[in-house]
Amino acid sequence: MAVRRISFSCALLGIILGGLWLNGTLQVGEGITNYANKEGEFKRQNSQFRNFISNEPGSEFPPEKDRYHLYVSYACPWAHRTLIVRKLKGLEDIIGFTSVHWHMLEKGWRFIEEGEQVPGKNVTKDPLHPDYTHLRQLYFQIDQDYGGRFTVPTLWDKKKETIVSNESAEIIRMMYTQFDDLLSQQHKSVDLLPKSLERKIDESNDWTYNDINNGVYKSGFASSQEAYENNVHALFKSLDRAEAHLADNAASNSGPYYYGSNITEADVRLYTTIIRFDAVYVQHFKCNIRDIRSGYPYLHRWVRELYWNVPAFGPETTQFEHIKKHYTKSHKQINPFSITPVGPVPDILPLEEEVPAVKVAKKTG
Repeated sequence: MAVRRISFSCALLGIILGGLWLNGTLQVGEGITNYANKEGEFKRQNSQFRNFISNEPGSEFPPEKDRYHLYVSYACPWAHRTLIVRKLKGLEDIIGFTSVHWHMLEKGWRFIEEGEQVPGKNVTKDPLHPDYTHLRQLYFQIDQDYGGRFTVPTLWDKKKETIVSNESAEIIRMMYTQFDDLLSQQHKSVDLLPKSLERKIDESNDWTYNDINNGVYKSGFASSQEAYENNVHALFKSLDRAEAHLADNAASNSGPYYYGSNITEADVRLYTTIIRFDAVYVQHFKCNIRDIRSGYPYLHRWVRELYWNVPAFGPETTQFEHIKKHYTKSHKQINPFSITPVGPVPDILPLEEEVPAVKVAKKTG
């Protein structure tokens, strides 16, 4: 069985924008920027559903085709991980999915309404519960007094009518091996956590999660200047660390991915933050010491290599309209007029294109 690591899911975080959910009730007057300690530090809570799909005999949740269904948001970096791994491992015909609408307001993630046109595959009404309008109804179906978070990704068991897990780090590790008996040899051989790299990947996951994946949130949701500055400097220190690692890869010609010639979990977990960085985090979360496209040449090359050359990371799973509109039109305490900036243009540069300043530097360098 894969080792369990906590990275936490994207969600209401116990809070929904203008309010805090307690026992299913919105407490008006609290908000996402109030979810902090007395020093102004944003604190993320643990996921509450932590069951595991296992191919071991007698498992409560055995791997079966078309038994499990993922609820995701294209906007959410944690849910994005599961879509990427689902495609890398060839699980499209084994685990179905539904994406919620990008807009998240008082009742949390909602399903699309009749007549709405939103880009992305499977942005639909809930196909399993046609009368449900919001993701939270799945949670209340299990426990009408549920008082936790209504999160994506949510992995649903259609046979037992219950939630298996809402912890993204554990969901993707289930996908690595537990369904292999149902897969072609081509997809079975995809190894995102090779034993030879497991220790290194776990070590990089630790600082990548704390300083980068969650670091953008800790910067953006900080409610004091000191907390913001502490976290934004830690964020960029770790971006510098990732950049140096990729620069070493390039110098040794070891391959285009984080640990060389094969994609691993390290690529998946870092990608979902870096692909959102210029489009959202620079301006919305005040992570503006540098951007990726002009400040980090090796990270910029790496993220474009994945987006343009590996379909699992490309437009099928990376939906910029969901990403930009969700953050800017849902976080009303940060952006009260819900104005979505036009730039950067384009959302991601072509593989061989650079920003004008980089072009000039290359010509004169």
